[in-house]
Amino acid sequence: MREPIHEFMKFTDLKDMLEKTGELYGDRPAYLFKTEEEGKFREITHKEFRDDIKALGTKLVDMGLKDKRVAVISENRYEWGIVYLAVVTGTGIIVPLDKSLPENEIESLIIRSEVEAIFYSKKYDEVMNKIKKENNTKVKYFISMDLEKEEDNVYSEYELIKQGKELLESGNREFLDAKIDAEKMSIMLFTSGTTAMSKAVMLSHKNICANLMDIASVIKVDENDRFLSFLPLHHTFECTVGFLYPISKGGAIAFCEGIRHIADNIKEYQITAMISVPILFESMYKKVMKNIEKKGKLGTVQKGIKISQFLLKLGIDIRKKLFKEIHETLGGKVRLFVAGGAALDPEAEKGFNQLGFKMYQGYGLTESSPVIAAEDDKYQRIGSIGKAFPSLDVKIEDPNEEGVGELLAKGPSVMLGYYNNEEATKETLEDGWLHTGDLARIDKDGYIFISGRKKFVIVLKNGKNIYPEEIETLINKIEGVKESFVYGRPEDDGDYKICAKIVYDEETVEEVFGTKNPDELKEKIWQEVKKINKTMPAYKYVRDITVTNKELIKTTTQKVKRFEEIKTVL
Repeated sequence: MREPIHEFMKFTDLKDMLEKTGELYGDRPAYLFKTEEEGKFREITHKEFRDDIKALGTKLVDMGLKDKRVAVISENRYEWGIVYLAVVTGTGIIVPLDKSLPENEIESLIIRSEVEAIFYSKKYDEVMNKIKKENNTKVKYFISMDLEKEEDNVYSEYELIKQGKELLESGNREFLDAKIDAEKMSIMLFTSGTTAMSKAVMLSHKNICANLMDIASVIKVDENDRFLSFLPLHHTFECTVGFLYPISKGGAIAFCEGIRHIADNIKEYQITAMISVPILFESMYKKVMKNIEKKGKLGTVQKGIKISQFLLKLGIDIRKKLFKEIHETLGGKVRLFVAGGAALDPEAEKGFNQLGFKMYQGYGLTESSPVIAAEDDKYQRIGSIGKAFPSLDVKIEDPNEEGVGELLAKGPSVMLGYYNNEEATKETLEDGWLHTGDLARIDKDGYIFISGRKKFVIVLKNGKNIYPEEIETLINKIEGVKESFVYGRPEDDGDYKICAKIVYDEETVEEVFGTKNPDELKEKIWQEVKKINKTMPAYKYVRDITVTNKELIKTTTQKVKRFEEIKTVL
């Protein structure tokens, strides 16, 4: 089992976390917001944030929501964080909903989760009014994050906080004195998938706190760090690592204004740390390298990398100074990138590290709160997802001759089970071991290498396994290619033909290939794919391609919806 490499604070539950860290970091900024004046921010301190949580929690208990379920749906914003923590630290069970769900699915999940209150932003006014009229849910309280005060039986979060503060002043301590059962369900999270198929994961305070302590024990973050929140907060990766973790370390959070604003926001807010999905970091790395090339400095940078790598072996790190200009393009303060949710291209990981940024790859599932393994300040092996976290055991079930089998994990951050779904729980949890559904191998030093999803593996007639993600990583490196989707097309002889749907980058394609003509583009990209084929065994060869400028179908966390995508090509 891996040993912690940093000292960390121990928490029994999230209420305990807020209290202990609130005493330490109360005066530090917890949230940063832009003002009219450039470079000047409006700050909300950790104490103010915790005061708002206590006030809202007090009011929710006063409204009869003790031990009830409360849903929250909105874009990433301050109010979302208040709701989440006000519900779990003394009110009841929080149910974060995916902000990109269509109306019928939002309604379906509200019914399935039996929530009695829902917080939402104005974007969802219409769907909430409809649900209110239909009156087929258990919801008693519709609460807007944007209203100043109650209107047409829609409550205002702002007003509830104000009323909660008055209750606290008058001596109401129901919320403050609430005892937390760290072992029972406090968080209900729906996995992505259609409503009928999505499973409700039951997580406890113990689950989340075990993960927070594990992260703190291997990746160092402190009260001077500033995080850019980009991934949707309803997603466990962002919620645990991008929201609860900085709050537990006295760090500050700023909200990204959208994918096009990432580089600007990193600069403006002087961001030091960011977690996101690989596609974002890969595209950032490509842009950085493209700019170096355009300025004619590629040779100089490559020489600099060789020198700095040699000096690193002697314990001398000059990367930040040597590549100061590159760091300045990202505001000059960024030190940590953590990628999760899919496989990270080793070239981007290695490249960022060589330029003096810490770039780590992590891995996890909603069912494990979420992080199971990650690279860290001591253990890093490019291409791996690092080692299992200190509190977790991992093993490979039924490994083949290459040592590849399903990755299983066991420990305090593994879920309680799926709500109202005993069958699925039994399939996924056996004797406390979580079946991740991912195929992996573990090397002699304990580093874990993911091969791909068990259910997406293409098994050929000769028994050979093909992992689509592995080939996609290679195709995605072709300049001018944005992303790709590799699949097996069934043939008459019962075998599969390996095919790829390739999405080209409209912005750079003409510059790279000298054409925008679809037929010419297909031919030029096909020539590049043939070069990739030559680097692989014949059974892995891509035999046919289609090219398009239309993005692949994805979840809100930018994962390709493979089952949806396969319908478009077969």
